[in-house]
Amino acid sequence: MRTKFAAIFALCLSLGSGLSAVPAMAEGGAPISVNVNMARILRINASAATVIVGNPGIADVTIQDPKTLILTGKSYGQTNLIVLDSAGNPIADTIVEVMQMQAGVTTVYQGQARTSLACAPVCQNIVMMGDDPGFSSQAVASSNIVGAMSN
Repeated sequence: MRTKFAAIFALCLSLGSGLSAVPAMAEGGAPISVNVNMARILRINASAATVIVGNPGIADVTIQDPKTLILTGKSYGQTNLIVLDSAGNPIADTIVEVMQMQAGVTTVYQGQARTSLACAPVCQNIVMMGDDPGFSSQAVASSNIVGAMSN
């Protein structure tokens, strides 16, 4: 039965902008990948009423409209995504893989304390899983101060 859903999913789900139609499971059931702290648009041909994520700590999916889902990577790892129609019938059942974005990220180790910087072209603090808690707390506090000033 799962193979049936995978086949339906391969035919129904496409990723990217409205101009492209890249099948999500193009390579024999390959997982849908998204970078941590990034979002990805999933377009489906059948109307979704419910989305279920196996581990919402790894990824989040919201229904933008019945045929457009937004997948957001929250932390590293794999989980599954199930999409149901309004009658509760499965439209899709697939694996979601959340990965670290490599481009422009520099990791600095000071002893056992790890910090991450986005360097494109100037290096700025970013919060990545596994970073030193003190560093992460300071980066989040700085971000909150800037956010509060803009309101």
